[in-house]
Amino acid sequence: MGLGDKIGNAAEDAKGKGKEAFGKATDNEQMEAEGKLDQAKAEGKQKVEDAKDNAAEKFNDATE
Repeated sequence: MGLGDKIGNAAEDAKGKGKEAFGKATDNEQMEAEGKLDQAKAEGKQKVEDAKDNAAEKFNDATE
């Protein structure tokens, strides 16, 4: 996985946490839900990237 992907996923997660916290602080349920959704998207993307890394590692090990 590229460093840019890691940074992008971390940024999306941080954005989601900020939205969620702001939503809780202002009693804005929609903003809180959007924050949770942003975090879930970032987590999903991270899992896909981890699977790609794992597959590439196994391929490299098998071809050595």
